Amino acid sequence: LGATPVLTVPTVTERRLPNGPALKVVEHRELPLVQVTLTVAGGARLDRDMPGLASFAANLLDEGAGRRDANALQSELAFLGASLSTSANWDVTTISLKVAKRNLDAALDLMADVVLRPAFSAAEVRRQRDLRLASLMQAKDQPGTLAGLAFNQALHPDGHPYRAALGGDSTSTARLDSATVRAFYEGSIRPNRATFYVVGDISADEAEAALGKRFAAWRTSGPERRPAPVLAAAAKPQGLQLILVDKPGAAQSIITVGTTGVERTSADLAAIEVMNTILGGSFSSRLNSNLRETKGYTYGISSGFAYRPLAGPFTVSSAVRTNVTDSALVEIFKELTAIRDVPVSADELARAKAYLALAIPGDLESTSQIASELAYLANWNLPVSWLQEYVTRIEQVTAADVQRVARQFLPAQQGYIVVVGDLAKVRAGIEALHLGPVTVREVGAIARE
Repeated sequence: LGATPVLTVPTVTERRLPNGPALKVVEHRELPLVQVTLTVAGGARLDRDMPGLASFAANLLDEGAGRRDANALQSELAFLGASLSTSANWDVTTISLKVAKRNLDAALDLMADVVLRPAFSAAEVRRQRDLRLASLMQAKDQPGTLAGLAFNQALHPDGHPYRAALGGDSTSTARLDSATVRAFYEGSIRPNRATFYVVGDISADEAEAALGKRFAAWRTSGPERRPAPVLAAAAKPQGLQLILVDKPGAAQSIITVGTTGVERTSADLAAIEVMNTILGGSFSSRLNSNLRETKGYTYGISSGFAYRPLAGPFTVSSAVRTNVTDSALVEIFKELTAIRDVPVSADELARAKAYLALAIPGDLESTSQIASELAYLANWNLPVSWLQEYVTRIEQVTAADVQRVARQFLPAQQGYIVVVGDLAKVRAGIEALHLGPVTVREVGAIARE
């Protein structure tokens, strides 16, 4: 492929609105489109004793705002050819708007209603609450969901913000009402936590004027909601521990192998990403080549680190045929051990480094991709120019670096193994591997937590 071309990142103009929100603007004049993404720091880390509250409140922002109900709001957005979405993850609440430049003013009026004047009507809260309760009921029958819940509950202690599901549980959801949602909104959706990312056919002066006109009156109301005072990092388990969840009649077994990961601010980030690309972070990875292409155990298997303000998990995950559950575990640990014990080849190393470095320009193509990348980097107070430094660090990774971080961070000897499947068919084979002590958990107990 030759040498990796020099990465050019967009120029970001930074401003701040008088009432507090930060403003970051990238001129991207290829098409007459504008992307406006608003992030408000906090997200599900503010749920505290009500798991799922942040995501529920975010979902309701566009279910009626200002003088419009949900249908009227969506009708006006459709008339303008605009798309508007609201969501919350562990770290931020996000409101995103994409629209043609000629319709920006009218679309921003709608966005301002969504951000500043959400209705949170009692009837809509009840409707959305019932939908979520039905979704949670369905999730109890989804092996993949159960595997994720069981793994999080094993890895994270009580009180840890990542122990519960992002969408909460039936107990916390049943407690949701209009007053609770509005109190959360007033305590968390605040201008001092907000950043606007504006990308497209627009100048910084135009963006500042347009947003200032609609958001300059944004003020705080009610006490500020903060995360729990102590956010303890998850402790690594002693040895390997197996957690089995019975799903009689299941045609497949869901396997999750993992442990506590690493913070994204780690100095070893580039080496970790190169290592994971070789192991299970790409389609041509060792895990996928072995279990999918060679063995035919699965349609796909992957591995990865979840990067969050606290160290998120590292996981290997796959759905495999019931009759090869134990064999799949053997191959997974074969690959986890091999990348720790034997230096990767020069060819594998070069391909992984190219895979990572050459993918970055693709994340900076469209207006929405640029805004998303800026917002993602901001979680760690990183400028977009950091990407150039990251590419340089990737190019400097050696085979010795890959082996070192594999030995340090992979769960070949310490971690959790979660298997959701038909235990009558798979348990004996799994226990015969003698990977570690076995705990059997009931579906109902996992879903209730």
